[in-house]
Parts: sequence; C-alpha cells; structure tokens
Amino acid sequence: MLNGTARKWLVAAGAIVAAAGFAPQGTWAAGDWTPPFPDPAQQKQPRPPRATTTTPPPTATTTTKTTKSTTKSTTKSKAKDSQKDSQKGSSLDQDQTYSLGYWQAKNGHYQDALATLQMAPDQNDPRVQTMVGFTLRKLGRVDEAFGYYFKAVATRPNATTTRQYLGEAYLQIGDVARAREQLAEIAQRCGTTCEDYTSLADEIAKYEGGRI
Repeated sequence: MLNGTARKWLVAAGAIVAAAGFAPQGTWAAGDWTPPFPDPAQQKQPRPPRATTTTPPPTATTTTKTTKSTTKSTTKSKAKDSQKDSQKGSSLDQDQTYSLGYWQAKNGHYQDALATLQMAPDQNDPRVQTMVGFTLRKLGRVDEAFGYYFKAVATRPNATTTRQYLGEAYLQIGDVARAREQLAEIAQRCGTTCEDYTSLADEIAKYEGGRI
C-alpha cells in the first residue's frame, strides 16, 4: 500500500501528465524518459482487520500482566513504525519508483526525489542513474553527479537527455569545451533541432554570454 507522501506525489504527477498533453512542443526534452505516473490501484490492498472476540473482564492480576504486555507491544510497535519510515516507497516497483522520483525532481523537490530514486530496486538502471545525477547536480553536488551520468552514458550512449544533463554539469564547473563535446554527441544522434540539442546549446550560449 502506498504511504501518504507517495500517494500525494502520484496525484500531483497525474495532474502534470494531464497538463503536459496541452503544453507547447518543446516543454519536455525529446530524449527524456518521461514516465507515466504509477497507478495506485495496482498497489497491494490492505488486509481486512481480524474479527475481534469478546473476553471476560480481567482480574487485578491479569490487569497488571496486561499493562506490562501492552507496554512491550507499544515499544515493539514503535520500533516497527520507525523501520517502516526508513523504508518509504518500498511498496513501489522499479518503474513506479523511477516515475515518482522523476516527477519529484522535475518539480524541484530534489531531496525527496533523491531519497525516492535511491530506493529503486535496480540502481544500475540508466534512467535512475540519470535522474540521480540530475538531482545531485541541482543540489550542488556536481562532482557526485558526474559518476552517475558516466555510468548511464556507458550503458546507453544514445541517451541524448543524459548527455544534455552531463553538458549542463560541465557548464556548472566552467568546462565549456566538454559541454560542447556533449553537444556534438547529441547532434550525431538526434540532429541540431531536437530539444536536447537546443536546450544544451541555449545553456552554453547563456553561459558564454554571461561571462565577463
């Protein structure tokens, strides 16, 4: 069953997907793996509660034992709740986790996106690696982002969106030459009119125009 936070994100993602259908061409990167938002109806349904039975009133002795037992049960319950909190999103499969993390990142909630993406079952998924790199870069952790981009490009060299993000990362550290290398790689794969190319080209132009 989805936790409250994940369910709210899925509802928000649904609204974004609907809006995207009416967005002007070019709003979303052409090479991006834009995922459908997960269907909450496909999640596991909670088990029905067990039937309760009527028991006779407890005696003073049994009341004392019951109090102690309740205290122990409460402590164990809190421990289990804490463990569940550390495993948020574990009920989502690979695609659903990626989808949730993707939309969180695209909406600027980078810490949430990073936490979600790092719980994906397959951390070698280039989609996940690309978006982890994206969120790390947006959080200012560019050096860490490079490692994820390199892994994603090694697995899927034709992933132009990954290359666009990688080029933007190079701009963040002031390496225009390498950013242009990625621009050339994108041009070889989708031409100079695809969105990944034009987006990176625009960022390079802004960077060079803003330099003193």
